[in-house]
Amino acid sequence: MNVFVFDLETVPDVAAGRRIHGLSDSLSDHSVADAMFAIRRHKVGHDFLPLHLHRIVAISVVLRCADRFKVWSLGEQSTTEAELITRFFDGLERFSADLVSWNGGGFDLPVLHYRALLHGIAAPRYWDVGEDDQSMRWNNYLSRFHQRHTDLMDVLAAYQPRANAPLEQIATMCGFPGKLGMSGAKVWDAFMDGGIADIRAYCETDVMNTFLLYLRYQLIRGHLPQSVYEQEIGVVRAALEKDNASHWQVFLAAWGPHRSV
Repeated sequence: MNVFVFDLETVPDVAAGRRIHGLSDSLSDHSVADAMFAIRRHKVGHDFLPLHLHRIVAISVVLRCADRFKVWSLGEQSTTEAELITRFFDGLERFSADLVSWNGGGFDLPVLHYRALLHGIAAPRYWDVGEDDQSMRWNNYLSRFHQRHTDLMDVLAAYQPRANAPLEQIATMCGFPGKLGMSGAKVWDAFMDGGIADIRAYCETDVMNTFLLYLRYQLIRGHLPQSVYEQEIGVVRAALEKDNASHWQVFLAAWGPHRSV
């Protein structure tokens, strides 16, 4: 197993909002975001912004390769968006790992594309579809049905949008903790209140739920025998039990004692 499970947290790109909508520089970021939400509601009936107007404030990753397991948020609380994105793509270059996400094809990767475009961040391995490495022609990060990126939501829904399901409910259904105390809808308010540490912790629990579901997915497709699946669950629990961070203690308490599938 050599995987790179990832998740993003984003806030409105108020700088782009000012330029695109012609909003005054005298307006506060909060007022600009409110205007962006209002424009979006008027246009489509909800205030979820188009993907190119999301700014990345956290990227969390679970890395599982050989005998290594690690979960963390890239950079530090003060790390710029450009540096977060650079570190993400550098990780792919370094480990040549398979990407795993929940709705990564519908949200996370397009956002990364637009933000990399904005900052001019090169990622030749990620964008390669066979020009440099012929093997990438048949299995690359960009093609929907290739295995180098597995969007679990998309795969489990049999690529039918009407069958999509939220991560929180599927994780909870399978006996995993699900979301704990925050949701994507609360990230902007938390960010404005200076709660970037809480956002990063929330992002880490989301990516952990995704990894646990990925293990279950590998079990049902016959790529992990039951005994190996149980060992992988044990690796996760042991790692989290050694981590004194409060969000992992809450996560473990919500998970409860391990029960075999």
